[in-house]
Amino acid sequence: MATSGSVDFNLDMSEITEEAFERCGLELRTGYDARTARRSLNLLFAEWANRGLNLWTIEQVTQTLAQLSTSSSVATYPIGTITMTVGASGSFSVGETITGGTSSTTASIITKPSSTTMTLTVPSGDFTASETITGSSSAATTTVTANPGLTDVQATVDMLEVVIRRDGDDISVSRINREDYLNIPTKTTQGRPTQYYVNRLITPTVTVWPSPENSTDQLIYYRVKRLDDADASTNNAQVPFRFLPCLVAGLAYHISVKRAPDRIGILKNIYEEEFQRAASEDGERTALRLVPTYTSLRL
Repeated sequence: MATSGSVDFNLDMSEITEEAFERCGLELRTGYDARTARRSLNLLFAEWANRGLNLWTIEQVTQTLAQLSTSSSVATYPIGTITMTVGASGSFSVGETITGGTSSTTASIITKPSSTTMTLTVPSGDFTASETITGSSSAATTTVTANPGLTDVQATVDMLEVVIRRDGDDISVSRINREDYLNIPTKTTQGRPTQYYVNRLITPTVTVWPSPENSTDQLIYYRVKRLDDADASTNNAQVPFRFLPCLVAGLAYHISVKRAPDRIGILKNIYEEEFQRAASEDGERTALRLVPTYTSLRL
């Protein structure tokens, strides 16, 4: 018997919505039906982030830690990349603070990927297109041609494993909480970073301590990103195919809360069963390794 030979089955947003409505005993008929389903789907994605069902959204990031100027030596960086396009970046120094002539917004330069771009720490406000920026130490000036985008950084849910890379060697660093960071007496101390604090704002940041003593150390970490929003009906969901049953079941349950109260119980049970299967599949597989401990007895 011949098989299809294809392994590209997927569902776009409209098919996911139709399937969920059918499980509720409903038909997808109006534009409002589609809008309310997309809204429920985005809420479902937020629920998954809170419940930790997101292994496939984890990515590794390599981020250079610039030695910041003395006036801003508390080393706080975006989790992700904030890039600003300018007229020319060549005369500016990595680590110095730039200030917008119109907006008075400030940020520090982390890297200069090209002659017309800078990656920045989280700006104090919004730079204005066409305004002139000035470097604090180089006194260089140039014009902002495109405001820094925060979308990549705001897509961050959390940071996971983190190391500092220096001269090719990776050295582990410890995560501390807000209270521990607050209790560090001198936050401007410079040296090799050994601790980091994640501030999970809408635009999340990471602060390392001690503050970097050079502009070559790299922060290597894994971060969890948000799933892409459910927007156009022709888009595919940003989930592996094996999670489609959980996605459809979850959307059907969310819709039933609003449209089919008589089916809430059964659809919730189906969703929770699918979620448990998906969560089990989402875990990493590692070999069990037992390390014996040797002790000597003196008689």
